[in-house]
Amino acid sequence: MPIKPFIVLAYLLAATTLSVHAQNNLSGLADPLTMADGSKVTTAKQWHKRRKELLHFFTTEMYGQQPKRPASMTFKVSESSKTALGGLATRKQVTVYFNGKPNGPQMDLLIYLPNQVKKPGVILQLGFNGNQTLSNDTAVKISSSWVANGKTAVNNKATEASRGKTPNADVEMILKRGYGFATIYCGDIDPDFDDGFKNGVHALYPKLQGRGDNFSTIGAWAWGLSRALDYLETDKDIDAKKVVVFGFSRLGKAALWAGATDQRFAMVLSNESGAGGVRIFRRGKGEDIKHLCTSFPHWFDANFRKYIGRDTLLPFDQHLVISLVAPRPIAIGSALGDQYSDPEGEFLGGVYASPVYRLLGTTGLPATQMPGLNEPVAGQIQYHIRPGNHNILTYDWQQYLNFMDKHFK
Repeated sequence: MPIKPFIVLAYLLAATTLSVHAQNNLSGLADPLTMADGSKVTTAKQWHKRRKELLHFFTTEMYGQQPKRPASMTFKVSESSKTALGGLATRKQVTVYFNGKPNGPQMDLLIYLPNQVKKPGVILQLGFNGNQTLSNDTAVKISSSWVANGKTAVNNKATEASRGKTPNADVEMILKRGYGFATIYCGDIDPDFDDGFKNGVHALYPKLQGRGDNFSTIGAWAWGLSRALDYLETDKDIDAKKVVVFGFSRLGKAALWAGATDQRFAMVLSNESGAGGVRIFRRGKGEDIKHLCTSFPHWFDANFRKYIGRDTLLPFDQHLVISLVAPRPIAIGSALGDQYSDPEGEFLGGVYASPVYRLLGTTGLPATQMPGLNEPVAGQIQYHIRPGNHNILTYDWQQYLNFMDKHFK
């Protein structure tokens, strides 16, 4: 579909305005290279101290505390086949028992590995509505966890009709490019509704609730990604040094936090993660903190609510979270029609995290002016914006795979 001229004009005007912001700084935006006591960070050793300071701040004020890896956690490979997807892939289905008990909280990990590659790197993602939505592969277990009712779910349970309903997963393209793909239904870890943190993994950690820095849902999703990585490190068919964490929309927020907190992830791919993800709050555009905390009160910790109405006055912002990924690569994707995620703010997240990357000897994002549509810019931070709305499209995957090739091949 052709892009309407007035939309292109609006984009160009926004990009022009943005370049001024990027060059002249956003007034009051927190400096990732200034410690809380005002001292400047000028060496990698000092950055590691600053990194601990930032992790503590965001764990306390936004994403909440996370428990350590459960000592009793176990894994079980329940099914595998070397002839999945018409012989293209080896499929594995693994159940992670968080407390080691079959009747306790657990999540199912679906893995496809390309048969033409020995020990491939793997893209690990959280998915919506169950692993069976990824493809029409009838061997994939249908999720028994809570899902939102709709055309493919009845009484909050997924049905056969949900198979292959994830749009634009492009799993076969990813496999043909030489990478594995692994997915977990986010609802296995914690269902995406405000239930007072009684279901999912939260039931195992009651002492982390009823406090300002409580174990939140996005915190739990990120924690679950790390627990999946715990398994992937044991799988001899996978290069665990090349596990990439990916997320789209709200799950992109969780993927970013997983990459920030767990340095074992080799790379982060954040697709339209918006507010609470890579987007700068201080611009005052797109989804605000009030909407995050009232429509989705379970996503972040209780302490985050005290910043309602203070978006443009925050003493912190999301470029600081991106900087926690440094010096590992991160790719950021936006869509022109997704103004609720504020593409310009997502771009600025990469711009203002770049000083940390440069301090650590990499290029960061090699641009301070918004690139054109379908014109990605890439250093150790990559950014692209495409036409279209809030979604994950083949074009997005192509950019992420190109980025992975650049750093892994």
